[in-house]
Amino acid sequence: MPAPPSNTHRAKSADACVDFAIERVGKTIVLGLPLALGKANHIANAFYARAKADPEIDLTIFTALTLEVPGAPNALAARLLGPIAERLYDGYPELDYASDRRKNALPSNVRVKEFFLPPGGLLNNASAQRDYVSANYTHAARTILNSGLNVAAQMIAPGTDGQVSLACNTDLSRDMIPALKAKAAAGEKAVVLGEFNAALPFLGGDAAVPEDWFDAIFDAGEYTLFPIPAEQVSLPAWAIGLHASALVKDGGTLQTGIGALSDAVAGALRLRHEKNDAWRGLIKAIGANTPLHVASGGDEPFEHGLYGCSEMLTLGLLDLYEAGIIKRRVVMDPERQQALLENPASLNEDEGIALHGGFFAGPVALYERLRAMSDEARAGIDMTGVSFVNDLFGYEEIARLQRRDARFINTAMLVNGRGAAMSDTLLDGRVVSGVGGQYNFAAMGHELEGGRSVILLRATRATKGKTASNIVWQGGAEVTVPRHLRDIVITEYGAADLRGRTDREVAIALAAITDSRFQEAFLDQAKAAGKLEADYQLPAEARQNTPERLRERLAEAKEAGLLPDYPLGSELTPEEQHLKAALEWLGAETATRKGRAATIFAAFTSGAKPARFAAELERMKLTRPSGWREHLAKRLVTYALDRTPKPR
Repeated sequence: MPAPPSNTHRAKSADACVDFAIERVGKTIVLGLPLALGKANHIANAFYARAKADPEIDLTIFTALTLEVPGAPNALAARLLGPIAERLYDGYPELDYASDRRKNALPSNVRVKEFFLPPGGLLNNASAQRDYVSANYTHAARTILNSGLNVAAQMIAPGTDGQVSLACNTDLSRDMIPALKAKAAAGEKAVVLGEFNAALPFLGGDAAVPEDWFDAIFDAGEYTLFPIPAEQVSLPAWAIGLHASALVKDGGTLQTGIGALSDAVAGALRLRHEKNDAWRGLIKAIGANTPLHVASGGDEPFEHGLYGCSEMLTLGLLDLYEAGIIKRRVVMDPERQQALLENPASLNEDEGIALHGGFFAGPVALYERLRAMSDEARAGIDMTGVSFVNDLFGYEEIARLQRRDARFINTAMLVNGRGAAMSDTLLDGRVVSGVGGQYNFAAMGHELEGGRSVILLRATRATKGKTASNIVWQGGAEVTVPRHLRDIVITEYGAADLRGRTDREVAIALAAITDSRFQEAFLDQAKAAGKLEADYQLPAEARQNTPERLRERLAEAKEAGLLPDYPLGSELTPEEQHLKAALEWLGAETATRKGRAATIFAAFTSGAKPARFAAELERMKLTRPSGWREHLAKRLVTYALDRTPKPR
């Protein structure tokens, strides 16, 4: 049955949307833009341009995770990144306010507030640091509404029969847009604007809303969705993912984040399901068959499957869904959900949701696979409000039934000696990213029967040529998840069960998964604080946490192709993958003056043969160098390629 005629205004341009909004709310504008992908970029740019031209306009943009086309840190990196950026971001309308903010050049009548920043991208940007708003993701809608929000602008997918789709950003919009509409109905000044992008996959369920949710819509045609390329998954990341995969119960619930560690978790879960014997061998090799793994996880393929409930729908989660691993369906009726728990076979073919998400963003493949998915498969995914996904309030009865044996798997920068996670802010107050939903997931891990909160982190990091431990006794960053919510912490060297443990037991468990180069210093600090007796020694088997030993344990599986560098695929060509790894290695080696001198000397004396890397050098336009700078660049790139294994 056709939908009734819509009263939504059809704007002929983004500028017309600005005129429409100013006519209704005036020149004091608090513009809400969705997190990450779903921003109405053309409309946002039109508002910003109008404010720059008219100082009488007072414009506040309130958003999160502003996506920017990556820039190269140096001329050598630009040779690699330039063509990649042209290929991936051609047709993407960049956000003008982001460009000016990066230069600290926002006009005085414009402020940009964000509750989540691009990880590490704005550490030294004064404007972004001053106007960061710390808020749990579940509270962000309330925070933005209370800031005086009077205009919302979102990218949406066109549909039929009077329906459009919020698609990539139901997260806050499911709460904020109805609230704005209610304000307008009560006589307050408020406007909701939509921007059609035909490239955006149409998702139904809670994402599908009537067109008249929007007061005006501008049809921007079809333009590039911002891609977030997959990161290379190193052997330490694979080890972390393998440990995590052994903690997941068949028939349970899964939440993960984005990045190489989360890709490793998805890859390891698929390995467990599809190549179980090989996976078991790897689990034994890295010692991921401890009593913790046995009690909290499993080692069989996923017969009953998992239910995915994650604020972010990632390519990893979508891959698990399409592979039949995320397949346990849930319904919103408590009685029916209880019946399904007692008899899963009673599920009707067209009933239930296997994967709930709040927003999506990721590599090009994520968007392509969502667009190509059948209607039947897409019906098993429901993009909904983050207030449902990230918390229990208002949904506790049904959430407890749905989220059995939940594993909330997130990442941190550092973990201190009491088990507190530091994930978003440095000790001096500079914000790396934001809290997001991490605190809520940690809390739910404790609240739900059978639930566990799992924090992943690499054992070490390298900064300016120096290696440091990511498990520290104190300092380093502000706490994101407090110690009273400590649960499971995983590095490449193992999983530490911290729940219900004494401070002594926590210190020992964390020391056992610390890189052995830093164990003694950590233990000395624990002893000085009175948490360990002065003569305590770690068992011998826990004092072998070295990168070399880990490589030995995983070398055979790596050679056999079980642990690929890009388990979910990559937009980069094989040559570009190798060059990326080589330039990252080169950057680390030349981070100090001494390192630069030593690396340049080695590049001219190593004997590395350019002919071995003809395709890579051709890609960098260094086959026939001109001038001393290009000759030096060719030597350095050849040396770095020689020292860096080809991704496989």
